[in-house]
This record gives sequence, C-alpha cells and structure tokens, in this order.
Amino acid sequence: MLECNIDAQGQAARFITGVAAVSFGLVLAVFTLLGVLPSTLGWIAVAGSVFGGAFAIFEARTAWCVVRAMGFKTRL
Repeated sequence: MLECNIDAQGQAARFITGVAAVSFGLVLAVFTLLGVLPSTLGWIAVAGSVFGGAFAIFEARTAWCVVRAMGFKTRL
C-alpha cells in the first residue's frame, strides 16, 4: 500500500518539480511540432518529461515517495 513517507516540504518540492517537468514537456512538444527537434527523439523526450512530471505530482498528492519506499534516504 501507499503509506505516507514524506512531509509537507517534500510534497511541495515534488509538486513544483512535477509541474515544471510537465510544462517543459509541453514546450518540447511545441518544438517537436514546429520541426525544431527531430520527430522521434522529440516525442520520446516529451513522453518522458510528461510521464515523469505526472508521477512526481502523484507522489506529492499521495505523500508517498517511491525512492523512500525502496529504503533509500532522501533529503526532502
């Protein structure tokens, strides 16, 4: 189960990081659509950024961190 393992400071950091990653993914999508980035590489980068950002937002909302759940200590 997803057991709370981060505090409010960790949640805020993950939320901000997640929003930034999703926003960056949207910018990459525009660059890919405009042909600034190669199509295959661009869409892979967009998918990775948006998925990673969405997962960070999920972690913030549930107060759960996958890295901490595996037993590693994190600063936040």
